[in-house]
Amino acid sequence: MPEYELVMFMRSHFNEKARWALDWKGLPHRRRPLLPGPHSGTVRKLTGQTMVPVLIADGVAIAGSDRIIDELERRHPAPPLYPAAPAERTRALEIQAYFDDEIGPKIRRAFFSVVLDEPRYLAAIFASHRSALVRTLYGAVFPLVKGKMKRDMQVLEPQVSEAFEATRRGFDFVAKHAGPSGHLVGDRFSVADLAAAALLAPGVDVQHPDMRKPEPKPESMRNWIARWADHPGASWVRATYERHRPGRASES
Repeated sequence: MPEYELVMFMRSHFNEKARWALDWKGLPHRRRPLLPGPHSGTVRKLTGQTMVPVLIADGVAIAGSDRIIDELERRHPAPPLYPAAPAERTRALEIQAYFDDEIGPKIRRAFFSVVLDEPRYLAAIFASHRSALVRTLYGAVFPLVKGKMKRDMQVLEPQVSEAFEATRRGFDFVAKHAGPSGHLVGDRFSVADLAAAALLAPGVDVQHPDMRKPEPKPESMRNWIARWADHPGASWVRATYERHRPGRASES
């Protein structure tokens, strides 16, 4: 069995794509959760850039959830995430690209517009694996860097309003395109379902441990979840998690 380590952020939706793929294929792996911000030096040494997730596979660093899934599919084709039929495979990869490029970054922007004024909750989201002291210090830093974060992530109008509209488009898409089997392509779970469900998860109160939102939730987070709770697309995300999101593959 190859040796895998996933360098990641806790509860990040793009990182969730990689976690889900590893767990779907039953691949034992270690996880190295980093804190957003301080992570940049570590990741730059590995890949020359600062984005996570990064999968270290037999000593080789692979950056980006789509590239990670592609490499895992090449190495471990069963159980498959890519449909066998060429037309269905093309469609599944198109849907992944749509959610990667158009929906994922914008739902992240909308999500941060809701929680940037909740530094303790942000620390609970990203630093739950660290000590109480580290969580306290990490939360204390957020107000000092909030302005820069808003600029860097474009958490400003009119981008935030458009991000909320893009989030709705994502939910509308899955509600419209899920077939009788509940899948976006064909009649079995594929990378299309994985990408859409993972990248919409920030708007849904999913209960899987890797994406469950910390308690207690501040009012702003409760309102954010309630905004989408009755959308049929949110119901699809919850159902997809319940049906197809396995528990963590044993750590190697």
